[in-house]
Amino acid sequence: SIARQREAEAEKKLDAQLIEIYQTELVDDGYSFVGGNPDGDITIVEFVDYRCGYCRKAHEDIEALLKRDGNIRFIIKEFPVLGDASMISAQFAIAVKHLHGDEAYKMVHDTLIYLTEEPTPEALVNIASAFGLAPTPIIKWMMNDKVIEEINNNRDLGEKMRINGTPTFLLGDELLRGYLPLETMVELVDKARQ
Repeated sequence: SIARQREAEAEKKLDAQLIEIYQTELVDDGYSFVGGNPDGDITIVEFVDYRCGYCRKAHEDIEALLKRDGNIRFIIKEFPVLGDASMISAQFAIAVKHLHGDEAYKMVHDTLIYLTEEPTPEALVNIASAFGLAPTPIIKWMMNDKVIEEINNNRDLGEKMRINGTPTFLLGDELLRGYLPLETMVELVDKARQ
């Protein structure tokens, strides 16, 4: 219907305005993980929750996209919205990033996204140990103010951007809400480059 089309256009316009306003927080906050090609000509930001089935599905497609296209800067925003398990996983991932850097964070992130069991202390100890990381300092650091602040900042930003679900992607001046298959992502990247 025309009304729905107008509504969609108005939403897109608002998204573009919000992206402009919060550009720095979205693409250059100084703490979010930056992967892919940090100097890429296109930036994709993903708001992700480890307990979200569509985030799992999107993860494979994003990895494939970054392999195929060496010119994408990819930013991960920890955005736990699905309860305590999501929050614990996000705290753990961010604690790893603070203590061990981006490479360790990415390995843990890639593991947590496929974790189907609860993120119990035992499960987290096993993940840390699997990558040769001492679990106790990480688990202690999960409650650090800096970790909580990072999550709260992402949640505030999500609220300002009217993001209420995961995955949500930012690409160019568009917010893409929900799962997108690889081919669609490739098309959207091509379009953003034009």
